[in-house]
Amino acid sequence: MKLFRIIFLSFCIVIGTSVLMPSKLDAQCAMCSLNAENSTQNGNSQGKGLNNGILFLLAFPFLLGGGIAILWYTKFRHKETKSPIL
Repeated sequence: MKLFRIIFLSFCIVIGTSVLMPSKLDAQCAMCSLNAENSTQNGNSQGKGLNNGILFLLAFPFLLGGGIAILWYTKFRHKETKSPIL
């Protein structure tokens, strides 16, 4: 139950901060950014799709790392044993 509470609070914090953050994220290198800006000036919307694709590809390693961390935590945590009262 304690693990569920930790996961739920972490999920709420991540969702809350991502919803409340007003800044726009741009995850593009210099060449991709230049091409995207030039395409949007000409009326194309390919730059937005390029940026969304980069953010999508960036999310997978973080999700994978978080999943491995949760599995490692649940497998290797030590449960406290109650000592007999003398």
